[in-house]
Amino acid sequence: MPYICFEAGALTPEIKRELIQRLTEVSAEVMRIPKDYFFVSIHELPNENVAIAGKDVNQLRAELSAQRSAE
Repeated sequence: MPYICFEAGALTPEIKRELIQRLTEVSAEVMRIPKDYFFVSIHELPNENVAIAGKDVNQLRAELSAQRSAE
């Protein structure tokens, strides 16, 4: 049984549902295995515990929001 583990910062219930659906669909298609065999697990980490380039998720989201506002 294939196992898909997805780790991220805080996610909304809607995003989690879409991730589960799409990760399963794409994996089943690529691997040519029925969707019923896939196990998906989402591990949410606090935003302050996830970082890229020395900035945590809260900082990155604030920067993206400011960039979108400027456009």
